[in-house]
This record gives sequence, structure tokens and C-alpha cells, in this order.
Amino acid sequence: MQTQPSVIVVGAGPVGLLLAGDLAAAGVPVTLLEKRPRRISNLSRAFVLHARTLEQLDARGLADELEAAGRPLSSLRLFGRLSIDLSTLPSRFNHLLVIPQYEVEKVLRRRAVEAGVDIRHEAELTGLTQDMDGVTVELRTADGRTRSLRAAYAVGTDGMRSAVREAIGLPFPGRSAIRSVVLADVRLAEEPENLLTVNAVGDAFAFLAPFGDGYHRVIAWNRARDVPDSEPLDLDEVREVTRLALGRDFGMHDARWMSRFHSDERQVPAYRVGRVFLAGDAAHVHTPAGGQGMNTGLQDAANLGWKLAAVVRGHADRALLDSYQSERHPVGRAVLRSSGGIVRLAMAKSPWTLALRAALTGFLNSVGPARRRAVGEITGIGYRYPAPRGAHRLTGTRVPDVALEGGRLHEALRGGRFVLIAPEAYRDGGGRADRLTVEHWRSGRGTTVLVRPDGYVAWAAESADPAAIEQALTAHVGSR
Repeated sequence: MQTQPSVIVVGAGPVGLLLAGDLAAAGVPVTLLEKRPRRISNLSRAFVLHARTLEQLDARGLADELEAAGRPLSSLRLFGRLSIDLSTLPSRFNHLLVIPQYEVEKVLRRRAVEAGVDIRHEAELTGLTQDMDGVTVELRTADGRTRSLRAAYAVGTDGMRSAVREAIGLPFPGRSAIRSVVLADVRLAEEPENLLTVNAVGDAFAFLAPFGDGYHRVIAWNRARDVPDSEPLDLDEVREVTRLALGRDFGMHDARWMSRFHSDERQVPAYRVGRVFLAGDAAHVHTPAGGQGMNTGLQDAANLGWKLAAVVRGHADRALLDSYQSERHPVGRAVLRSSGGIVRLAMAKSPWTLALRAALTGFLNSVGPARRRAVGEITGIGYRYPAPRGAHRLTGTRVPDVALEGGRLHEALRGGRFVLIAPEAYRDGGGRADRLTVEHWRSGRGTTVLVRPDGYVAWAAESADPAAIEQALTAHVGSR
């Protein structure tokens, strides 16, 4: 039995790669298990990165590379009438980045490997047990042998059919929201006018997005053709439903891949059971509307990684791990509601649902605060985490990429440490250089803010003396 890792992560998609990379960068030994062979598939599921995810990636020094590989989109149009202007987002990334999932995986994999993650392919989880001291994982390797691996904690990032979730006995309640959705990767004879093309008419819905290699992904659905996922699919059917929804099929040809799938809305009741955690699609799945799936999972990983590292390294009590559930479960629930709502409105058919869609569209177009709230949820920048009673109003909020004496906040966060934005007179950090970066406002602002490694406020005060700062650092960052 091997005992090297402190954390075992199961599933080497984007969520698992980000989490494992964060742990390794923090000095935590981590093994990443993946049942697939070692390769990056170009059969991508996700196609967009939202502002909050790009901010998290910027805090790891990865966003600029992905921005260069993708294509920004500053506005969206839904239901024909609802215009969403992303250029007004209070973020350096005031747009949506169109980029295939496999490009994101390439960057995250490279970072994980450079940080020292032990990635094991063709290692399929066959069993998992836990006790008071750790977790034992049973896995089957490429040679057919069964082996055991022991760690302090384990995280399942292994998708909708999570073997980790099944092993810990968690239900996955919910339902199928859309059946018989067709997917195809095709070449187009006619280039669409917009970077993303999406529309719904009557019983049909279709979405087009570019890979960047000459192919486009088509996601389409015809309410009138409800067949099992196993039903054969040909390009003529893809063309037909696309024409119904978009008015034309753009001369689709040379399909390199086609499939059917059904889209579920599900969420586990608990993201943690003892020493085992779930993140990404293993914890929540929803419709692809709004492009929030991969983004929500990556933000799960950003929330969990620094907490696990702090506990493993002895700088925080294990009670900190409980906050993963209290902070991320409500976000997952909200994403289920918003993505499901978009789909239901897009596919409105009855007179009353069409009237509801028209009323909502008009409301969001004309009422700025409501539109900003909706955009904040879709892009992820509008969420805040629960704060203790009596805490400063900033506690739990996302901190924008503010200007500091030493540069930008996201640059200061790249060490994976807390960032204390302190009064000019406070500079030493109390001997916590391995966990804390001390910075100062470029503007001379007086508010003292302790920013967590994931970019949210842990503690703040309008005027704080060294004793108050030291107390806050001990509580959140750990003793000297």
C-alpha cells in the first residue's frame, strides 16, 4: 500500500486539474487519478469561460494565455430581444471568452505537471473507504491489477457518473430536463455572422460555437423528436433541426463526430462526507444554457483547494472544510435555477409562457439593477459568501483586481497565499511569509482587507490597529 499523497483527486478534467495544481503549488503531495488514457480529446463539452473564472485563472497566471487562444464576446442576445452587454462588467475580463474545453485542459495540465502533481492515467477507481485518519482508494490499473492508495483526503471530480459519489453513498436527486439533444462537430460552408449563434423557434433550439480549427460544435434539440440516446444520428437530422431553429444550416458537412445526450438537473445534498469531497459535475449538473457548467466546477475547485492545503499543512482547523458546503452548495443550487430558467424560457411555447418571456425580457432590458444581478449570476462575479453576524460589509464578497503598490491584486494572489491590504505602517505580516503577502492600496485607501487565496474577503475593518490585524491573521491565516 502506498502512502505518499496527502490528497487523492479522482478525475483529470478541468476541475480536477485546477484543484490538484492548486494543492501541489501549495506544497501538498497530491495524486490525480484518471481512468482514461493519456490524451487531450478535441470532443469538447464546454465552450466558454466567464469573467469570474477568468479572474481565478488570472490569479494563477493563466488567463492571458487563454485569452490569446480564445475569442472574446462582449455581448449576448437571448430570445431575440434580450441584449446582455458584458462590456460594463466591473472586471478586467468584461466579456465572455469563447474557447473549447480542451484548450483550458491543456493549460491546466501543464501547470499541474509543473507543480509536481502525480497524474496516473488508466487508473480506475473500484472502491473507496474512509476512517478517522484517512481515505483508502482501491484502483484498477492498465495491466488489470488492483492496487490501494492511502491519503488524508480524497476529492471526486469525476463527472456526472462519479464513482466517488457512488462509493460514499450520496444520492444525486433531480431529473432529466431535456432529452435527445443532438451534438455534432461539423465544417460549415457559410460562416455565421456572430461568434456564438443561438436561437429557439417553436419546438426547435440550436447553438453554434467555433472550435478555432475550422470545425463548429452544434448543439440542437427538437421537442418533436424525443428518442433514446442510443438512437442512430445522421447529419441530415442535425441539419434539419438547425434549420428549424436558425433558419438555415450554414452548409454543414464533414461531421467528425455526432452523438445524442440528455441534459439533467441534479445536485447532491452534501459536497462533503467526512474526508471525501465532491466538486464540479460530480456534485451538480444542469443544462448547458448560460455556459456555466465548467465555470461553476472550476470555482468549486478554487474554493476548496486553499482550504484543504491550509488544513493539511496544519495552519487551519478541520472545521474550515465545512465552509466548502456552506459557500458552494448555494451557488450550485442557484446555477441550476438560472440555467434551467433560460432553457424553459427559450423553449416557451404556450401563450402564457411566451407572454412571461416577453415580460421578463422587457423587464431586464429596462431595469438596470435586475439586469446587473442576472449578469452577475451568469458570469459568477455577483455571488458572495455568507459572513458571520456583525462582520464588516465586505466580508464574503469578491475583491476586484484592484491596484496595489506592488501591482494588481491578481498578481499578488499568484503565490496561493492570503493577501493583506493593510495601512502603510503595517508591513511585516507577523512571520507568515509562507502563507501571507502584505500589500498596500495604490490609492491610499484606509480600509484594511484580508483577501483569501480565492479572492474573497475573509476579514475587513475601516480602521484597524496592529493588535486587531494580528488577531484577524491568527484567526484566518494561522499562528505565527
